[in-house]
Amino acid sequence: MKLKKVMALALAGAMSVGMLAGCGGSSSSSDGGSAASNKDLKDLTFVIAARDEFMSSLEQAMSVEAEKLGYKIVTQDAQNDAAKQIQYLETCANAGQDAAICLMVDAEAAQSLVDAAGEMKLVFVNRPPTDLHVLDAENVCYVGSDEDTSGYYQGEYLAQYFKDKGQTEIKYLMVQGTLGQVSTTKRTAGVLKALEDNGIKATEASAPLVADYDRPTAQEMIQPLLSSGKEFDCIIANNDAMALGCVEACNDVGMEINFPIVGIDCTKDGAQAIQEGTLAMTVFQNPTGQGRGAVIAAMNLINGDPVNKGMEEYALDDSGESYSDSIAWVPFEPVTKDNVADYM
Repeated sequence: MKLKKVMALALAGAMSVGMLAGCGGSSSSSDGGSAASNKDLKDLTFVIAARDEFMSSLEQAMSVEAEKLGYKIVTQDAQNDAAKQIQYLETCANAGQDAAICLMVDAEAAQSLVDAAGEMKLVFVNRPPTDLHVLDAENVCYVGSDEDTSGYYQGEYLAQYFKDKGQTEIKYLMVQGTLGQVSTTKRTAGVLKALEDNGIKATEASAPLVADYDRPTAQEMIQPLLSSGKEFDCIIANNDAMALGCVEACNDVGMEINFPIVGIDCTKDGAQAIQEGTLAMTVFQNPTGQGRGAVIAAMNLINGDPVNKGMEEYALDDSGESYSDSIAWVPFEPVTKDNVADYM
């Protein structure tokens, strides 16, 4: 069944969110171009797992959208500590805040975060709960991209690449993110499924490397394999940072990159590497769309409107599950040398 397109932008009228007391953090709201001074803006807390390039882009998009609506984003960095996220949400709820946005440290712990929020509205962004039935609660929703499609785009690209060479059997090196995370599991499964669906027999050249989405870790872990003389046809990474770590490792050992290295997220550095020809492709995960959507979803929950109201470019989940109306999908987009200029 095709995804149902959401309504046209229709946020209107005044919206009311309780002032946040005792849940302060670093505000990312900008001063320029605001219709009201910062002191007049209401606070909306964003509890992040940890800061990185993608997170900063998402946060900035939230700030822009929130300020349009009379709010400022106050960010709390949990530094990958799930217990801290629970504490931050409890503090916000106890202070009487009407809504908070959370990018989870541990998707398995989503129910604990919902419990911590109590009656406060809660928007999960970017990283979905492992058990999506957590979204059955009336005060909870999710805005993000469908990870079932991200790795699949990688696989489709690789399948076409090798078919064009007349090759239907390949050996690959896989560099994974944090084990147990939904994104890691689905990105890995998606690329392998796409290869299989497109008639490519893909086997491991080595056991997967787990680099926790970190560029230096990927560089360090894959370098011995590159120096070992092990034969492989491509390197598949669960994100751009690790893919770029693999590029650097190839440079370290003097290996010519005449095979595809693929990533996901389309970070600034990833797009630059595609333009330079060291990275073959990536998959754009839209931080602006996710950040903007999370703020609008929070407002919709507060106002009792459908989660997707005002997000015409997003789509609802079409699985028919009880939580379907509590999800707004931000589409992934494949990026290659043919269209990378659009993402620079």
